[in-house]
Amino acid sequence: MAVVRRIDCEVTALQAHGEHVYSVQMRPSAPLPRFRPGQFLHLALDEYQPGGFWPESRVFSIASSPLERDRVALTYAVKGAFTRRMEQELAVGRRVWVKLPYGEFVVDPHTDAVLFAGGTGVTAFTAFLQSLQPSDETRVLLCYGARTPDLFVYRDLAEECSASVPALDCRLVCEQEDGRLSAAALWSHVSRLHDPVFYLSGPPLMLAALTAELLERGVRPDAIRTDAWE
Repeated sequence: MAVVRRIDCEVTALQAHGEHVYSVQMRPSAPLPRFRPGQFLHLALDEYQPGGFWPESRVFSIASSPLERDRVALTYAVKGAFTRRMEQELAVGRRVWVKLPYGEFVVDPHTDAVLFAGGTGVTAFTAFLQSLQPSDETRVLLCYGARTPDLFVYRDLAEECSASVPALDCRLVCEQEDGRLSAAALWSHVSRLHDPVFYLSGPPLMLAALTAELLERGVRPDAIRTDAWE
């Protein structure tokens, strides 16, 4: 188990995707501790004094690969006071603090998997997608939903991984054009997998709706794993 570390970082790039959704790239002052795809970090905007109290922070999935120990990335949507501060205060050159790694929302690479990702919830899976190899035989179905085409922040990454890894199938669901992400609409693809585990990451309402739908379709409760966030 990795030891949690507190590291100050410099913001190196910011990208606005529209509808108050942003991606942030940061350069840590020391190599990141080793983490597993799907784990998360705590981000603090205020100065941290070693040995003192950790400032107010919020958790975010680590979107970058564990192999990139000199870079850390996250994507967020403005939902409350803390993320409004991020929108207003983050700028290239700004220093922030991160505390990592945390979390057990890790995809088992030895069983077929269905990944349901809503909006920025896809960041719980991006590091895992980057870890897949062309020779992998365990099948993975990514069901990636977003409100509009512009909000498929990691569409290029998902499609590039799908093109290079035969065992990965990527399905994009645009709410504006296709309706909301649902198991029913994708069940013909799900049914091709052998006894898959379902991983759900996104807004609470999406998680609740998908969980209920999967249970109604006979999926065992222990085969449904959720990464709840606000």
